[in-house]
Amino acid sequence: MSASPTTSQQKQLQDAADTASHHWVEIKPHKGLQMIDVSKLWQFRELLGILTMRDVKVRYKQTLLGASWAVIQPFTMMVVMSIFFGRFAGLDSKTGGIPYPIFLYAGMLPWIFFTSSVTNSTNSLVANAGMLRKIYFPRLILPLASVGTPLVDYAVAFGVLIGLMAWYNIWPGLGALMLPVLIGMTIVAALGVGILLSAMTVRFRDFRYVVPFMIQVWFFVTPVLYPVTIVPEKYQWILSLNPMGGTISAFRACVLNESIDFYALIPSFLTGLTCMIVGLIYFNQSEKSFADLV
Repeated sequence: MSASPTTSQQKQLQDAADTASHHWVEIKPHKGLQMIDVSKLWQFRELLGILTMRDVKVRYKQTLLGASWAVIQPFTMMVVMSIFFGRFAGLDSKTGGIPYPIFLYAGMLPWIFFTSSVTNSTNSLVANAGMLRKIYFPRLILPLASVGTPLVDYAVAFGVLIGLMAWYNIWPGLGALMLPVLIGMTIVAALGVGILLSAMTVRFRDFRYVVPFMIQVWFFVTPVLYPVTIVPEKYQWILSLNPMGGTISAFRACVLNESIDFYALIPSFLTGLTCMIVGLIYFNQSEKSFADLV
């Protein structure tokens, strides 16, 4: 979750905003279907960097283990779920010969990154209410900055995946070249959902309670615990409409040296892109009222 800025941080953010706004800025809502003012975001890039670094630093501030939690949490989940879902529920026999722990962890990595980004983005506007009232800057910067910390956690936790590859002697092939694309697709999907929910949370605070429940349900309709093949073939297209369904399966295929199912990946990407477009449109239409509602 994004942290509320302290007095010193508030001054630093104000200075960054003042630097970006050293010339006259006309504050007005977007017109028509203009979704992203790239030049304005570039003008405030320093503020975006400061907000991102602030969230990364606050994430593990005053913790004994620091960034190690980015490894401990997913690794512990993998161990527990491997016992209950892999051994007791018998899913370890459904993975096509891939050891269930690495199968599971390869699905958990992008999922945790996605859900952390969505959760952080959802709360980003409300958590920074003081900034919204006192400082002018493109409001879109707040949900954008919220992806920084999950991305760092993702990079750290990826080291465990490499360790599991070495342990099980499973190494990726040329498909690993697709990983940056899949990470980009995950960011698009996460920001699309997060941007939409951040704007809705400003107006309807109920979403702070709805989102955790929504993510729990979403987890079970996403092929993290199980392979898509256990779902009857006539229903597999439904998983492809999940913005993380085809993406997680493709990520797993990349790191486990399997073939990518592009027939599932492309619909997932299009769904994520649609979420981004809808989220940006709603965000821009609601932006002018944020300062009054937070």
